[in-house]
Amino acid sequence: MKKIDMIVKAPHFFTMAGDGVGYQTGTAMLVNGGKIAGFADSARVDAEYAAEETLLLERHAVLPGFIDAHMHTGLAIARGLAQDTNNWMMYGLQPFDNVIGQSARDAGSRLAIVEAVRAGTTTLGDYEHQMDEVCAFIKKIGARGHVTQLIREAKRRVYDPGELYEYDPAMGETAFNRCLALYDRWHGEADGRIRILFGPQGADFLSLELLLKIQKAAKERKTKIHMHVQQGDRETYQIEKRYGKRPIAWLSDAGYLDDTLIAVHLTDANDDEAAVVARSGAGMIVCPGSIGIIDGVVPPSTAFQDAGGNCGLGSDQAPGNNCHNIISEMKSVALFNKIKYKNPETMPAWRALRMATIEGARAIGLSESIGSLEEGKRADFIAVDLKKPTMLPVYTAPMRNIVPNLVYSARGDEVALSAVDGRVIYRDGRVLAVDEETVIGDLENFVPDIGRDATEEFWRIHGTNAEFMEKGRL
Repeated sequence: MKKIDMIVKAPHFFTMAGDGVGYQTGTAMLVNGGKIAGFADSARVDAEYAAEETLLLERHAVLPGFIDAHMHTGLAIARGLAQDTNNWMMYGLQPFDNVIGQSARDAGSRLAIVEAVRAGTTTLGDYEHQMDEVCAFIKKIGARGHVTQLIREAKRRVYDPGELYEYDPAMGETAFNRCLALYDRWHGEADGRIRILFGPQGADFLSLELLLKIQKAAKERKTKIHMHVQQGDRETYQIEKRYGKRPIAWLSDAGYLDDTLIAVHLTDANDDEAAVVARSGAGMIVCPGSIGIIDGVVPPSTAFQDAGGNCGLGSDQAPGNNCHNIISEMKSVALFNKIKYKNPETMPAWRALRMATIEGARAIGLSESIGSLEEGKRADFIAVDLKKPTMLPVYTAPMRNIVPNLVYSARGDEVALSAVDGRVIYRDGRVLAVDEETVIGDLENFVPDIGRDATEEFWRIHGTNAEFMEKGRL
């Protein structure tokens, strides 16, 4: 009899192996040393293996853990403060963002990470200014962190439409050095669960000199660049005014499009531009809920995939998207593309699920270790309770409806268990390593001061939400 760490028993496994969902039944998953050791016949597994722990998931489907490849968790402190407005960044978010201190951002990050883990996210692609506390919290709860240190050279203030950003080279250099230091402290920590990426905020927020300096450093360290790319007409305007080209063409000429780059959003890119990025080897992350709410746009993720690129999903930030829930993003990417192309067969549920798992892993360069349940990969998996009302009824013949129900009906609380490296980090409504009430209480302590400090600029700018407040619509 072979000794292993864990046996996972469930009636349904969706492994994502191959080019579909890799469905298996009548099997059990074997976990040893934090990795998937293979699968065995469920009728014989107990006679062949002795496990330290057996997970009996008799009413569940087991899947790879979800990958939220692009998040700004610190902005959860400002959830719900920047929707339904044009010029979202400057007239919606900026009055609040300008007064949020680092301690408040860290409190927002803790809340957002708990929220994401509760809904099945096991890999967190976070992206903010100062990330030490985020790395420490991800390590504490046992999740996987694909963490990006944001680098920006444009001065932080409210810019009016049409106004070119003012660069501060010293600020950019400070942010770059902070990224290098974070890499040295955290890359490979937590038994390899934490990786550090370089995060220029966007081509419009940095000089070409600093962008190229970042690229050189990332390549030398064999890590990735995680960057907003042609994320809106604001960026397109800035690059055209400075350089006379659209952002993707300018980045291509600068040699920035290659497999080192994870390109986020492509909001203002057309299909041809998306194909250029895909053919370069760069990955794409689409955040359908966020971009739908803050821009009213469906990014060209389908064109990117049609050109052979790998595209993952991200939840982005709570002031625009309002949630960190990849199940919500799966539904949004499917619905929005069906509507965009006026074709119900566009972006089927199984493809959206692959974007949350194996295709997302490929897009961020981690597919050799996560994204599917295959022998030799890390044992990052979740269990979805099929007895929840949103998952019922369950059909297995003549077709299986588990994946469509997960994508189109589930809300997040169907996730009953999450494990990373074969260690359970979430079970039955509780993130095991933290006190959620403390996380909530810490965040709420900052709210009154943020509201007070943002008031003057909120009313001075007098955006859409100020008008809604005056008219009693909020």
